[in-house]
Amino acid sequence: MNTDKHRSLSEIAAALRDGSLSAGSLTETALTAHAAHAEALGAYKHVDAVKTHAMASAADAAFAAGVDTGPLQGIPVSAKDLYVVKGFPTFAGTPSAVPEDWSGEGPVIEAVRGQLGVITGKTHTVEIAFGGIGTNPHWGTPRNPWDGDAHRVPGGSSSGAGVSLNEGSALVALGTDTAGSIRIPASMTGMAGMKNTHTRWPIDGIFPLSPSLDTPGVLARSVADVAFAFTALDPRITRGTPVASVRSRGSVGGLRVGVPEKFFWDDCSPGVAEGARAALADLEKAGATLIPFELEETAEAYSYFIKGGLAAAEAFAFLNDELPGVLKTLDPAVQQRMAEGETLPTAEYLHRVRRLVVLSRAAAARMADAVDVIAHPTVPITPPTLDEVSTVEGYRPRNLMALRNTCIANLLTCCAITMPVALDDAGMPVGLQFMAGPFEEAALLSAALAAEAVLGTGRERFGVAPMVA
Repeated sequence: MNTDKHRSLSEIAAALRDGSLSAGSLTETALTAHAAHAEALGAYKHVDAVKTHAMASAADAAFAAGVDTGPLQGIPVSAKDLYVVKGFPTFAGTPSAVPEDWSGEGPVIEAVRGQLGVITGKTHTVEIAFGGIGTNPHWGTPRNPWDGDAHRVPGGSSSGAGVSLNEGSALVALGTDTAGSIRIPASMTGMAGMKNTHTRWPIDGIFPLSPSLDTPGVLARSVADVAFAFTALDPRITRGTPVASVRSRGSVGGLRVGVPEKFFWDDCSPGVAEGARAALADLEKAGATLIPFELEETAEAYSYFIKGGLAAAEAFAFLNDELPGVLKTLDPAVQQRMAEGETLPTAEYLHRVRRLVVLSRAAAARMADAVDVIAHPTVPITPPTLDEVSTVEGYRPRNLMALRNTCIANLLTCCAITMPVALDDAGMPVGLQFMAGPFEEAALLSAALAAEAVLGTGRERFGVAPMVA
């Protein structure tokens, strides 16, 4: 947002309240930014400027009347096209809009509306959110703004979310995360993004992929902004609780960071592991304690994931029952994986459910005894070009690698956050992921905020900006 997109959400919220900034002007700048980059970046499936301006006017009217409805009042927010938003059609990445009577607005959107947040539009998603690369042959794939020459993917499945933040059309982006769909696009586009513990935020009013794993959450331009949005929307936190309430650590001194050597660091693209390790070295110099720590439950959990996990079976069952027509028009890259769910025996599905519960409990217990967070690269690969993933043969291995590191938090019921820490050898953003046990969001944010104080935001650490800056 020109002058405003480099200010924190806390600073912008304060300016809205002291009258030095209006929701109307903030929204106008956001929509202008989108218009300037809509053709080049393609972040949104649907934008309605009239409705968006009306929301901004309502926020300004409340401010003028001395009414403060919550931290997000007047803040531009984009919503992934899985969220039902009244007045905005929901396609869920499919060729046709979902029937209007399918579902109403859920608690997350209700919370944004209740605080008079300004919804700027519906951002693109991978079809039914089933993919980590970010492609969609029906509506087009948003362009990663960090490569001005080649069309690189933005990460998925919340493929337009990180792009909307980069172009300045939103200050908070609502996404969902089933195997990394918030953290992958955040990492690939140089943003921060947080996966809450499954069930912490309700999934009502959101098109489902895998109800056993689906998790709403937020992307933002920094960890501090993620913390701001999280405390504004979290149903377990009293609305208006200051972000400072999660900053109990204050610094990284004494922070116990578990660093696994197996799995998460394997087969990284040039510059990815190096960038993440450099960030960890900086944290160690600032007082954090790096502890070798293997998450032994990873191997078994991942073995289920590469065979379809729970998502393929749950997605197929939902579509077959509720929207069978969608099955006939699926993207071939989605269809191939969906077939794994159609043929999965019930006994094997239930076995996976039971084993993941056992593994999650074991992992949480060991983490609680040994470390505060586990750290590793968020995404091990450079965002591929659209040409590289244009065939199923090119797509499948890259999609699996994009999801490999992030899916473990979902499978083991952890919460996790990614923050931008480096550029790889291709000049693309590298994310560092912190992972903590279930419902440890306050501790996770405290650690990540302390780390960001040492490492800086992505813009500060990279020293360069994407093509839309």
